[in-house]
This record gives sequence, C-alpha cells and structure tokens, in this order.
Amino acid sequence: MPVATEYAPASGKLQVGDWTVEPALNQLSAAGKTVKLEPKTMAVLIYLADRPGQVVSREALLSAVWSDVVVGDDSLTQVVIKLRKALGDVPEKPAYIQTISKGGYRLIAPVVRSAEISSAAARPDASPLHAERRVLWIAGAGMAAVLLAAGVWWIEGERVTGVAPGQPTMADSDAARTAQPTVAIRPFEALGNDAEAVLLAQGITADLVTDLSKVSGLSVIGVAPAGGQGGDTPTDALPVRYLVSGSVQRVEKGLRLHVHLTDAETGTQLWSERFDRALSGFFAIQDELGPKILQILPAKVSEAELRRMAQRHTRNLEAYETFQRGQSALLVRQKAENETAREMFRRAIALDAAFARAYAGLALTYAADYRNQWTGDGAAALDRAGELARTAHQINPDIRETYWVLAFVHLERRQHEQALQYLETAVRLYPSFADAYALMGGIKTYMGRPADALPLLRTAMRLNPEAGYLYFLNLGRTYFALGDLEQARVNLEQALSRNPVNLEAHVYMAALYLTAGDKAAAAWKAEEIRALQPGFSSRAWLQTYPMTDVAQKTKLARALGELGF
Repeated sequence: MPVATEYAPASGKLQVGDWTVEPALNQLSAAGKTVKLEPKTMAVLIYLADRPGQVVSREALLSAVWSDVVVGDDSLTQVVIKLRKALGDVPEKPAYIQTISKGGYRLIAPVVRSAEISSAAARPDASPLHAERRVLWIAGAGMAAVLLAAGVWWIEGERVTGVAPGQPTMADSDAARTAQPTVAIRPFEALGNDAEAVLLAQGITADLVTDLSKVSGLSVIGVAPAGGQGGDTPTDALPVRYLVSGSVQRVEKGLRLHVHLTDAETGTQLWSERFDRALSGFFAIQDELGPKILQILPAKVSEAELRRMAQRHTRNLEAYETFQRGQSALLVRQKAENETAREMFRRAIALDAAFARAYAGLALTYAADYRNQWTGDGAAALDRAGELARTAHQINPDIRETYWVLAFVHLERRQHEQALQYLETAVRLYPSFADAYALMGGIKTYMGRPADALPLLRTAMRLNPEAGYLYFLNLGRTYFALGDLEQARVNLEQALSRNPVNLEAHVYMAALYLTAGDKAAAAWKAEEIRALQPGFSSRAWLQTYPMTDVAQKTKLARALGELGF
C-alpha cells in the first residue's frame, strides 16, 4: 500500500444531494432524520466529496483514509456498504456513490459547500447513548487528532472513574517510572518513495524501543509521528525528558541514517549523527545506536543489559525485511492477511533458521487460525502454535516476543495463570514492554477481574500512546465487563476506526447497544457482523473465545441470542 499522510476531513458543513453532512459530528441529516457515521466512513465520504464527479481509485482511498494501519480491500468495501446504507443508496441504481469497474468509486450527487447550510434538521434522541455520542464527537474537527487524543484522554480519565475503591492502582509503579529518565522514540521517517526504506525505518524504530526497554533504569515509550499531537512534547502520558527521532534513506546500494537525541524540556539537541553505510552494515548501525544513546542518558546500565542489547534477532537483511512484511500483514487479523503473514515468516526462517522472532510470528498465525476458526482442525493449529512458540523461546530465551507468544498460546488454551507467569517474567526483563501489560490486562478481564485490568491497560497505553486497535478493544471489553457502557463504546469505536473489520469489536458493540436498550443500533451492528462473517454463531464463536468468567460469557451469549445469533 502506498505511504500517505493521514487524511483529516475538514470540519465545515456541506450538502451532498439531500443530506447535510457535518464531519465534526460524524453525522448526516435530512428530512428530520439523523444518521451517525463511523469516523472512517465519514472520511471516505468527505474524500469523495472533495472530488465530486471524479473517479477515485480504491488504492487512493486506502492510502488516504487508512494511512496509519495496514488493512485489506475488505475494509474499504465494508465502509462503502455502510455509507450507501446511511445515504439510502442502491448500488444497482446509485444516486450517490457509483462503482466504476476496475476504476474505483465516484460521487455523482451534487455537492454544495457553504457555512450557511442550516443545521436545523431534527436530531431525535433515540436513546441516551445517541445523545452522549453527539456530545463526545463534537470535539472531532480533524480525524487524526481525534484518533490520537482520544486514546490519551480516556486513559487519563481512568484515574477518577476506572478503578474501584480498594483495587490496586499501580501508583507506586507509576511513581517509580516518573523518577526514572523517560525517553520517547518517534517513528523514524523513510525518505523518498522507497518501500524497502519504509520497512527498515519501521524495523529500526521497533528494535530501538526493544533494545532500550532492556534497561531497568529507563522508561521507554513509543510516540506518534511529529505533528500527531501538536507542540514539541510527544506525549503527556508520561513526563518525557528525552526524544529520539531520525530518518532512513536508501542511497544507491547504500543506506543513510540520521539520528537525533533531544532534550524534550528545553528543545536542546544533545546528540546527532549521520551513518553512511553499505546495506550490509544495517545491523552494525543498530548495534551502535543503543549504546551511543545510553552514553548520553543518565541511566545506569548493567553489563548483562548491555549484552542483551548487543544480541541481534538476525543478521540477514532479506530475512529482516521479509519478517517486517509478515508483521504488517499479521496485524490486520484477517484470514487472507494471516496466510500472507505465515508465508512471509516461513520465508524469513528459510533465510535464517535461527530467527526466533520469525518462529514467534509463525506461531501467532496458527493461534489466529484456532481463535478465528479458519481451519478445520483448531486443536492441531493450537498445538502447532505451541510447538513454534517453544522453538522460538529455545532459540533465544532472552527476547521479549517469545515470552509474549508463549503467554498468548496459554491464553488461547484458557491457561490464564501460566500465561500471566510468562508475562510477569517479560516485564521484569523488559520494564517498558507495553504489549505485555496490555495482554496481562486482557487476561484479567477474561478471568473476571476487570477492575484489576484497568491499571495494567493504563500502563500499556502510557508506554505506547500510539496504541493500535487491540489496546482500545481491550479497554472496551474491560469497561463493558464493568458495566461502564459509555467508556466501553468510546474505546470500541476507537478500535473499529483503526480496524473496521475486527469481528470481536463488532460483537461487543452489538452487545453494548442491546444492553443500553438501543435495539435499532444493535440490529444494525448485527447486520455488519453477518456481512463480515456469514453464518456467524455465538455458540461457535464462544467455543474458541478465551474467556473463563461464566457471568461475562452468559451476558454475551444472551445478548447475541436476542440478535438472532
């Protein structure tokens, strides 16, 4: 997929055919009727409205609206289906969105832009949930700003609403973190239109976070790209003192890397270096980066931590790039992309038979087959996942991913205590391992201890404010278990805006609407579930769902049963 800047629709009203469109509220109104749109659906509409009558390719829409995540064509197809339904459009005789064979889509309805468009269309309060939704999204003038700010705002909100009295808040742990120097790693920028440079930039960023996370006296967080939150400070989730940024460029047969270390409080550049190396020197650059940064930072580093940092996952550049492609495909969590990821991990292993992270990734593809019932023999798939996870750990028991994958396999087997033991070891070795805290929080909810999950999820999102959809899904599931439907809805919407084809998020949204008494919205979500997975059955879905808390499973089953599942 082409790399593009996140598309943020303007906040002004416009008229599209008979509908008044209000991007800031994510809603349409006409003839006394108001329809709410998901943020990505609104973004597609506005992108087309900015080009009325023009044929817009699917690739252009995917690059513009989903620039922050890798998704398949199904994501766009589902959004167009939702948009047509909201507009009352019929694909066979379109009045709004015309499908152009092998071309894309075209908005054929007239578009009028005016600040004077009346907003007097009736907005019936079908339910308190709808009223709250309007209040929440009124601040969303730009989609990119909404997606980023919402994650931080809701996590900070947990301080007063998320933890029940008497439950652990991790205050002592947070105080310890703020006493340590905190370094934020901004995603390295790939210069030029070079797909391989993009993969290398992603890899350098991820590996630098991993390497510095091995240092116990340092708090490490990942942050959004420059401009994601405005201002010079990358995040206020933790008091960031130091900021690492850089760029990667392919130069003929070589590689040019610029790295900067900045004092985030004063804006003073503490260190900067340019590396000009042959491509074969890529891993040597990685070996140098962590220690050079640590020489500047006021963190105490043990010899054992330096030895762990010196360990490279692979020395084969082609294997490394192939692994990065597999990682991108795996995160989509769809069957076709899962098979692509599996092929990429297998190629990486063929290029380097001792590549532990590739074995760990391959294990996750089999675990996904089991969870999503993409195979006729789920038990065999889960056994294979376990074998590969153990292989990864045996090859290199000193990398954090192997602990996480072993924990994930035990989670799928509903062996939650064993899973937690692996994760506790991981955060002891890697104190800034955000994904470990997130999975621990998810397991606590599956076990029926959602109040214990919240501080873990808060820690995860503080360490990774750029949080992907799985973090928000985790929070939505946890708030639903606690009965806080409003916070559950907001986080589930954030998850769906990042991955609109995630089945679990749709399932929870449907159950949430039904619990809130909004049967119309619940029925709409049920239709989306059927579109995503024809023949969906709550009984079959719950068979491989790792939740062991009987009360929560009963609540989900009852809600889905009322919706005809």
